[in-house]
Amino acid sequence: MHDIRLIRTEPAAFDAGLARRGFAPASERLLALDSERRAAMTAAQERTALRNTSSARFGQVQGRLKVAATVAERFEAEKELEELRTFVAAMKGEIAELEATAERLDGELSAELAALPNLPADDVPEGADETGNAVVHLRGTPRALGFEAKEHDALGERLGLDFEAAARIAGARFAVLRGGVARLHRALGQFMLDVQTRENGYTEVIPPVLVRGDAMFGTGQLPKFGEDSFQTTDGRWLIPTAEVSLTNIAREQILSDRELPLRFCALTPCFRSEAGAAGRDTRGMIRQHQFEKVELVSIVPPDQSEAEHERMTACAEGILDRLGLAYRRMLLCAGDMGFTARKTYDLEVWLPGQNQYREISSCSNCGDFQARRMDARFKREGEKGTQFLHTLNGSGLAVGRTLVAVLETYQQADGSVAIPDALLPYMGGLTVLEPM
Repeated sequence: MHDIRLIRTEPAAFDAGLARRGFAPASERLLALDSERRAAMTAAQERTALRNTSSARFGQVQGRLKVAATVAERFEAEKELEELRTFVAAMKGEIAELEATAERLDGELSAELAALPNLPADDVPEGADETGNAVVHLRGTPRALGFEAKEHDALGERLGLDFEAAARIAGARFAVLRGGVARLHRALGQFMLDVQTRENGYTEVIPPVLVRGDAMFGTGQLPKFGEDSFQTTDGRWLIPTAEVSLTNIAREQILSDRELPLRFCALTPCFRSEAGAAGRDTRGMIRQHQFEKVELVSIVPPDQSEAEHERMTACAEGILDRLGLAYRRMLLCAGDMGFTARKTYDLEVWLPGQNQYREISSCSNCGDFQARRMDARFKREGEKGTQFLHTLNGSGLAVGRTLVAVLETYQQADGSVAIPDALLPYMGGLTVLEPM
């Protein structure tokens, strides 16, 4: 959510930031609503003051009436009381009307602000789509297999990946995992959690996967992207990412700076409707309705968010390094970032079967954008007043996509898959996935 006070101060800069995101100028409309809203509020306050003054005067005249010595004095007092009654009643009606107008305009202003994306940081490159993204660095070397690589869905059919059974149970974009490949999937999630909690200072959380609409609004999924998620019959939402649950831990809180930074991680199922994604990765595990992900969330003071962004991204990269997977870090351009982000790094892993890099993690600094929507603040020791927190989120990593990368990278000519050394302690002595 944007601060209307900043838009009043720098409307041109605000519109320029929106333009970088591919949005039309909005400051004129927003400021007009703001001006009308403030005018209605001021008028209501002025009339309230007049009503209060008249009410006080009413009491004085009543006192005068009680001690009136003559008929003329009594007549004048009663006449003034009637005028005051009429005036106070009129003021009451006008105040109610003005307050209703101010409330309506406040709702319109909030709705328009809520529909606008975060503004990009100054060092975010220009661009309308992924073609404007910039390579920050490449890590690792794609393995030379010595034979024609298979994609994970073809490779996995003999290893326990069963998409046909999943389709019979739930429809398209689901998977059943059995045997060794299920063990490998579980190992990946546990390995990621252990690294992030034991070595990188994240606190493990088991959060709700069903959340209220307010929580979805706080992290930016609502109102604009409701069709991308699943809603239950009682109005709750299945989380599209644990970012929703973890970030909202700070909602409607005023934290002490001594409590910061907060670093949370969680391994949860995630649910996405993939609305509008027909024809994109319809086969395999790249884009599913249900998947697991280790999510990283940091909640920090504003002056720490840039450094925390680098730290978080490095924590996600460390998983890929240990698994021996080749990848690259991309700095997303302004037009390709998510709605709530002011700066985003994507990590893209090399998939030999597809012969290309594919996204496996997205790490974003949201600045105070989400904190304003959640009313999440902090107070520095010894200072008056509060400030909005900065929030960051990233995948550390998406388990299913990591499984895809491991299967394709460590596949062998006979259709088996070697287990990366980092995962051996989690595999119960299994070193190779053999075709079933």
